[in-house]
Amino acid sequence: MIIDTDVIIWDLRGDPAARSTLARQVPFCISVVTYMELLQGIRNKRELQALQRQLLRWSVTMLQITPDVSSRAMFYVEDYCLSHTMQLADALIAACAVEHGRTLLTANTGHYRHIPELGLSEFQPQRE
Repeated sequence: MIIDTDVIIWDLRGDPAARSTLARQVPFCISVVTYMELLQGIRNKRELQALQRQLLRWSVTMLQITPDVSSRAMFYVEDYCLSHTMQLADALIAACAVEHGRTLLTANTGHYRHIPELGLSEFQPQRE
């Protein structure tokens, strides 16, 4: 299972559904793109250290962008940028999941639903 950025953000915001879902998935994988997206939301070194500690507690494996991932993502952007507004980060995350033969857990299934070879698992936040 590869966890999409949004699920981790829900957890960091305290969503109980995200917390229990992620706890059931440990250990899990994320794309290096997800890590970079999370870093973009960090406001200070304390938050950075907290994120890094949490990733260690979850025993996260960070999947890198390989030439095959890069090529697949390029085709996703070519094929879907006009019809589905495919964004670069989503294309890379999807390509990473497909290249590693993993299902992607996301609340943003609309970002990925059009990729036939991508296995999706839908996360639904509790939104208290």
